[in-house]
Amino acid sequence: MTQSNHFQQVATRASLVSIVGNLLLSAFKLFAGIVGHSSAMLSDAVHSASDVFSSFIVIIGVRIAARKPDKEHPYGHERFECVAAILLSVVLFLVGLGIGAGALRTILSGEYGDLSVPGGLALIAAIVSIVTKEAMFWYTKVNAARIQSPALMADAWHHRSDALSSVGALIGIGGARMGFPILDPIASVVICLFILKAACGIFKDAIDRMVDHACDQETETALRQCALDQEGVLGVDLLQTRVFGSVIYVDMEIAADGSRTLREAHAIAETVHDAIEAAFPQIKHIMVHVNPDTERDKPEG
Repeated sequence: MTQSNHFQQVATRASLVSIVGNLLLSAFKLFAGIVGHSSAMLSDAVHSASDVFSSFIVIIGVRIAARKPDKEHPYGHERFECVAAILLSVVLFLVGLGIGAGALRTILSGEYGDLSVPGGLALIAAIVSIVTKEAMFWYTKVNAARIQSPALMADAWHHRSDALSSVGALIGIGGARMGFPILDPIASVVICLFILKAACGIFKDAIDRMVDHACDQETETALRQCALDQEGVLGVDLLQTRVFGSVIYVDMEIAADGSRTLREAHAIAETVHDAIEAAFPQIKHIMVHVNPDTERDKPEG
């Protein structure tokens, strides 16, 4: 199985699990919100329903990103996954705004006496949602890390934001049942803030990947050390990295003994190239240039 096929298979399977889980969970929360008279649970149900749409976006984005390079896209289609992540963030942001606006209207109306006290079913639904969505978060996050997928990772954090929003719903519903019905719409406002924060984080990460953002310092340090561990490498003169969708491109200049032949210098570069690609599977392409080590070329005395 090729790397692109493996990438697509893992992402699709994780997204399908998310779709089925969110459909069942959103239906349960919608029922609990209606029967239990809880605006917070209804808001939470809308949030879970939006996750279904998000998972479909992930599947489409991943399928396009896994396509082989062609004449119009000689460097591949990986950035289409970033486009999917950006769409996810926009959807998430709009859902958050809608939930927050509805809750604020209820709070600002001042008619708190007309608010219904949520039933026990809404409380149970909040607990079930917290446990389920946290499990879905970790399942999706692990798979996203395996294939270095920004869109799938965005979907994972979508699950986490839903779990956190359910915590807010639990507090609001519990408070309303204790005699403070205003806490139910207040919980919806808290849910809104969690959703907006998650949307902004997803958007920023996708934009970073779209504009050739460099790898993190830890990865670059590991790349340098991998090159230095190869025989014949005397130093790393230059290292430039850029994240391209879910993959990484690397440009590296290494120093070698200037008295070596061109064939020997080329062999050293090939060794570095192969070692780095073997150690870092997320690297799609690496260019290694060899410089003569000037310090060794200086005449003695």
